[in-house]
Amino acid sequence: MKEKKFDVQEYERKCKEILDDPEVRFAGLLDEFGSLLAGGYNQGTSPRLTKEQHQSVCEELASRVAKRKKFDTELGRVKYSASRREHVVIMSFPVYEKVIMIVAEPNVNIDRLSFKIISKLGKQWADFVGR
Repeated sequence: MKEKKFDVQEYERKCKEILDDPEVRFAGLLDEFGSLLAGGYNQGTSPRLTKEQHQSVCEELASRVAKRKKFDTELGRVKYSASRREHVVIMSFPVYEKVIMIVAEPNVNIDRLSFKIISKLGKQWADFVGR
């Protein structure tokens, strides 16, 4: 699915809204190469990674999201993916050729948080949230 015109400012607002959740440490829109287009860390949050490590994680996440698309015809589009680690939860939400990356606290309820994020992402998610 190709977008006609992608509004990065719209996703800047959505990332800020997602960051209002105290369990979310980072919310960012990444391009297909893992470059940050919008969003960032929650104020007062100290990153667990150096800038170089964070960039590497973003690049790897964007690559994994792109690779998952090859099964879209057979399995349907990925709505989100989550990885629970000891110190954080990392989630990804594909948006056209881009991805929203979320880093949350380790004890977060993944299903509850993902539903809240999907409901904030907009109309392309309506079929998933039942609107």
